[in-house]
Amino acid sequence: MKDNQDKAAGKTGADVKDSRRDRLKLALRENLKRRKSQARGRSDVGASSESADASLDDASGEKSGQ
Repeated sequence: MKDNQDKAAGKTGADVKDSRRDRLKLALRENLKRRKSQARGRSDVGASSESADASLDDASGEKSGQ
């Protein structure tokens, strides 16, 4: 009887570790997605601000390169 309880407790511990591992894996995946999205957002903002600066220069009537 005692051995059966020990085996059941061992499986429960393994299940807890597996569920924890799955939760961590999911959290890491979501974190990576969020970081990639933020990085894309930053690069988009940088590109749009550069084009905005270029349009302001164009509006001034100055020719670039001269």
